[in-house]
Formats: sequence, C-alpha cells, structure tokens
Amino acid sequence: MKNLLTILVASMLPLVGFAQNQEERIQHFNLKDNLAIQGYDPVAYFTQNEAVKGAAQFEARHDGVVYHFANEANKAMFLKNPASYEPQYGGWCAFAIGDYGKKVPVDPKTFKITDGKLYLFYNANLNNTLKSWNKNEETLRQQGDINWKKITFVNK
Repeated sequence: MKNLLTILVASMLPLVGFAQNQEERIQHFNLKDNLAIQGYDPVAYFTQNEAVKGAAQFEARHDGVVYHFANEANKAMFLKNPASYEPQYGGWCAFAIGDYGKKVPVDPKTFKITDGKLYLFYNANLNNTLKSWNKNEETLRQQGDINWKKITFVNK
C-alpha cells in the first residue's frame, strides 16, 4: 500500500508543477477580463495583416490564457501551433519592455510582425510607441528579450 501511495504522489507531481507554471504564465500576460489581446484574433495578424476582433463562440485556451478568434479556421490554426501566434512579451507593449523593462498596456490595433513574431504597442495620447520602436528595432528587441526574462524570472 505504501508503494502504491508513493507512485500515486509521484505521478501527480508533474500536474502540480504544470498548474504552478500556468499560474505564473497567466500572471505575466496582459489580460483584460481574463482575455488575451483584448479579444483580437492572434492568427488574423499573420493571415490578414490586420487586427480583427474575435468572437466568444470561437474561443480557445493555451496554457491558461484565453483567446478569441474570428472564425473556426483561425482557431484551428492556432491550436496546431499556439506559440507561433501568441504575442511577444505576454502582449505588453514591446517598446516599453525593450526600452525600460516595464509592462505597459497596448492598443491591439498597433502591431508589427517581425521574424514571424507578433509585437504589440501602446498608442494613445499622441504617443505611438511603434514609431519609436521602428527607429531602433533590433536593439529594442534584443533588450526586450533580456528584460522579459528578468520580469518573468523575478516572480518565480
């Protein structure tokens, strides 16, 4: 009986680790009403090169993060390879992450795809950070990757 209990507990440990990782992941995402990209379809950025609002009827979850899609086809594409469609830096402003390592909300209609990755930007109050990003993109991307690792590591 003791061996059975040991096996049972050992088999549950990966599930506990998954739940903790999922909670940490969600904590770092830019979510509004528990929804990523404010309900915009992450696949449409790539297939239509525009921000398209998704619908609740085409909802999918990836590691705890909820996404909406414009149609069933986009949802299916996402589910085949979610990591290739998710926004960088948890959907926070790429410029802010790269420039000073802070999580800043975005306007989902202000985006850029570079090297197959989706970057979102703040665009309000006459401040479109995509313009600043474009002036020094390579450096900001490199620093953004470093800063994002620091941000996500700090809370572990």
